[in-house]
Amino acid sequence: MVGILILAALVVFIAIVAVRTIRFTPKPQPAVSEETVSFDKEHSVEALAQLIRCKTISYNDKSLEEDAEFEKLISLLPGLYPNVFRVCHFEQLPDRALLFRWPGKEAGDPAVMMAHYDVVPVNEEHWEKPPFAAIIEDGILWGRGTLDTKATFNGVLCAADHLIGKGFQPKHDIYFAFSGGEEVNGMGAPNIVQYFVDHDLTPSIVVDEGGAVVQNVFPGVKESCAVIGIAEKGMLNAQYRTLSAGGHASAPKPHTPVGVLSAACKKVEDHPFPMHLTKPAAEMFDTLGRYSTPLYRMIFANLWCFGWVLDLLGKKSGGEINALLRTTSAFTQMEGSSARNVIPPEAKMVANMRLNPADSIASTLEYLRKTVNNSDIEITAVDSFEPSRISRTDCEAWEKLSATVAETWPGVIVTPYLMVACSDSRHWGRISDKVYRFCPMEMSNEERATIHGHNERIRLECIHDVVEFYIRLMQKY
Repeated sequence: MVGILILAALVVFIAIVAVRTIRFTPKPQPAVSEETVSFDKEHSVEALAQLIRCKTISYNDKSLEEDAEFEKLISLLPGLYPNVFRVCHFEQLPDRALLFRWPGKEAGDPAVMMAHYDVVPVNEEHWEKPPFAAIIEDGILWGRGTLDTKATFNGVLCAADHLIGKGFQPKHDIYFAFSGGEEVNGMGAPNIVQYFVDHDLTPSIVVDEGGAVVQNVFPGVKESCAVIGIAEKGMLNAQYRTLSAGGHASAPKPHTPVGVLSAACKKVEDHPFPMHLTKPAAEMFDTLGRYSTPLYRMIFANLWCFGWVLDLLGKKSGGEINALLRTTSAFTQMEGSSARNVIPPEAKMVANMRLNPADSIASTLEYLRKTVNNSDIEITAVDSFEPSRISRTDCEAWEKLSATVAETWPGVIVTPYLMVACSDSRHWGRISDKVYRFCPMEMSNEERATIHGHNERIRLECIHDVVEFYIRLMQKY
């Protein structure tokens, strides 16, 4: 009798899994317009090249920055985008924040389109082309900031300049919000958000850097995917610190401070944070899983019983899927003695952590202290901010953005996702649940690797795509 019941339960289980897998078919993609878009493509390339030639490098040590380069870029803008400066109200806010308001026909919640014009430092000796010469060869523009994110900065302003020249006026105001200190977590973006608070403005949509049009980023899916971040992980630099009496290295105790911290490091790496399938990852799996191979489709259609498979794969392999599922910890720095034969009286190490939306700074520190379980190690947060607010995907803003993506790249699969890096957009969660993170360009894995790395560059057709995308998006507002 028991055997019959077990067999019956197994049959029911298999049937449920099979039916759910069979029904797990692709969702309808956004309805799109087939209207073509034309603009001055040569000007869009030349304008970006001029921006690249400005060495707007941000440093945590402000004394290293070249103020003249930032001022040079700003001084170029009226000449590059004359229609924008003819029609839009422009003002500079503290900490190199630039804010444009394009007046709409009537009152209503405004749209916000963001970018940052500062860039990270370069090691010029490792570049094939000078990073600030804006050399164009074989259909490629080379330079620091081409992808991150002067292409977007240029695309927004080129699109607006083109539409204004054609006599277009948006229904409601559109704001262009640009930061000159995003790479160092500057106050430019918070100052712009405070401006919105002070003027009682609530955005109908906010679009910033984030995902892109990519391939081979999801198990079993070969089609191109446009991944749009609807949230981003928090960040915590956790510092581990332990003390000792120091002394000569010739007669050490069983465990030196560096050894104590190494043991703590191994404990944390051997005990990954628990998996949390939050809305951004769940919606991504529910969208892209439907396009996957049969085995993966079965797993993603039945996460209620196969979630442990994802958990195990993430723990074993790490990488992007794992980062979507849990808080991650990457040990990046360790400091001990300044002499090779001296036991340090103090040792420190730092782990850069990216917090899952289900976790917090407080819960993360609690988990670390419990896992390490050593009262001789002090664990504190050096720099940190909480995970962002999660944006909606059941609203007009998402529909307009999705349709714009599908019109610009026909046939692409549009999906939400969780952004594992950090951006200025997190500040907007204070006043909006319609904040989306998307770099409007198609990028290969090789191209993505040049962001913050060597030989950053952009294909000319990508420059054109960015402008086209923003023209289409602005026309919807």
